[in-house]
Order: sequence, then C-alpha cells, then structure tokens
Amino acid sequence: MAVATSPADTAQPEIEPPPRWLKKWWTAIRPFALPASTMPVIFGTVLAVTIGGGTLKWSLFFASLIGMAILHSGANLLNDVVDFREGVDRRVNPVSGAVVRGWISHREALLGGWILLMAGSSIGLYLLYRVGMPVLWIGTVGITIGVFYTWGPFPLKFNALGDLAVFMNFGILGALGSWTVQMGSPSWIPVVWAIPMSLLVVGILHSNNWRDIESDAFVGITTVARLLGDRRSERYYYVLLISPYILIIMLILASRLTGIMPRMPITFLLTFCTLPMALKLIEKGKERHLPEHPQDFLALDGATAQLNLVFGILCTAALGLDAFLGSLFD
Repeated sequence: MAVATSPADTAQPEIEPPPRWLKKWWTAIRPFALPASTMPVIFGTVLAVTIGGGTLKWSLFFASLIGMAILHSGANLLNDVVDFREGVDRRVNPVSGAVVRGWISHREALLGGWILLMAGSSIGLYLLYRVGMPVLWIGTVGITIGVFYTWGPFPLKFNALGDLAVFMNFGILGALGSWTVQMGSPSWIPVVWAIPMSLLVVGILHSNNWRDIESDAFVGITTVARLLGDRRSERYYYVLLISPYILIIMLILASRLTGIMPRMPITFLLTFCTLPMALKLIEKGKERHLPEHPQDFLALDGATAQLNLVFGILCTAALGLDAFLGSLFD
C-alpha cells in the first residue's frame, strides 16, 4: 500500500555516491548502537563470575557476544527496510541511513538482515546445545521481539511498544541470557541489576523517536514520544537519563536495609562519573529549538548511546573492583 508524503518529504534526499563496500554496510548496521545490546552481555557475564561465583567460560562468552551483535545488526537492517518502505525514513541522519542515502537498496538490506538473523540464531543453537533449555526460552523471546519490532500485523515499534521492546531485548534479556549461559540457570539478580543500563537503552530509542515526532505522526506511526508530545518527551528523556543513578543508590541501600543477598557493591557509585555526560545531553535536548550546533539534536541518539556505553563499562568495572577489593580482605 502506497504511503502519502508530506510536502517536507516529497523532495527525495540527494543520492550520494556509494562508498566502498565495507563503509556502506558498516553504516547500514549502525555500529554506534551495538553497545546497547553487547554491554548487557558483558555485564551479565561478569556478574555471573563475580557475584554468582561461576567459572568464566570464554567460548560461551564470545559466542553470546558475537551472536548478540549479529542479531542486533540484522534487526537494524530489517528496521531500515520497513521504515523506508513505509515512508518513515526520508531524511539522512549523521550516523546512519545507508538505505536512505541510496548506498544499498531496500532489497539488499532485507536480504542482509535475514542472513544476519539466521547467523545469529545459529549461534543461539550452539549455546542451546552447550547450556540447555533455559537458553532456548530466553533466546526465543528475544528473537521474537526483534522480528516483530517492525514486522508482522502489529509491529511493536509502530504501536508505542518499542520502548518496552528495547528495554527487554537490549537490557534485561541480554544480561539474563549471558548469566544463564555462564551459570546454567536463570536468576533474578541480572534482571534487577540490569535495569539502570536498560533505561539508558530506552533513552537511545526515545531520543530518536523524539526527533521524529512530526514525521512519525504524518505516516501514522505511534511511538511513546508521539503520544507524549514534544514537551513531555523532554521530561521523559530527563527521567530516562537520571533514574538510573537514583536506582543505583536505591539498590545499594535496599540490599543493606532489607538483608536481601547479594548486596549490590558500593563500587557501583562509579557510575556517577557519567552524570555530567547525562546532564549535558539533557541540556542539548532542552536547547533543541536553538541548538549550539545544528547536529546536536539530530545526533542525540548517538550521543546517548555513548553515555550508555560508558555507564555500562563502569557498571562492569564496579563488579571487578568489588571482587578485587574482596580478595584483598579474604
């Protein structure tokens, strides 16, 4: 079914000369966003070793990490295909847009996306063989969310469920799955402790949808940002970037006041080193109508992804530092 175009969208983007094969596909898979999916895998693995007391299985860790990156890349390509076909993407953004630029056709992106999903699923089958049925259930939920994010009769992204989808896939399930791969069984620990970084992943998506409120509304796509509108989207972005720090404090205190074990290490306060980054991004969002630099708001999703990466690294470092300090006093 043809999709109408607004006057602003009738002018097609200028087609740039295609770059070399590697660059155009590198742009297509949006590598700047991959830490959103791979960081929870690293975090869940280190969590299993330091808090769960598991023995690090390197081959399973690398399989989980590579598999997640491949699945995420495949989902990105399929997402671009649907967005372009439905008239959502008609503007070239600073850090993505190989289909919109005309570097690859939507058919090439579709084929590449399904190839990557099959390759990632094959790695999942290897993990299933090595670990057992718990991996199957976690992987099945994750792949189902990934496929139906933009596909099917009720695409999650187009029906205000995209935020929940990325919260689960690129946060909770990533940490839970990697813990399960290492330990052999699931646990509540990675689910709860991964919530702060999962909220930052939602911040990446929301900053993208916030930027695209008008174009999404024109083609009939409903996102959380569109439901909230511009002003409340600003507040929502503020909550997504500040609440992880509040949750870190709450989890540290709650585990000590209630006696629930294990206790979240005080070293997680390392994450507050990223608070200035978060506040700077919030300011960029507030100044979206009169930005200091023209690309500030357009590239807010990429900048939020950088915050998520550093925050995740510090969460993982907090686990390692706690284990190191603990070994000194044993």
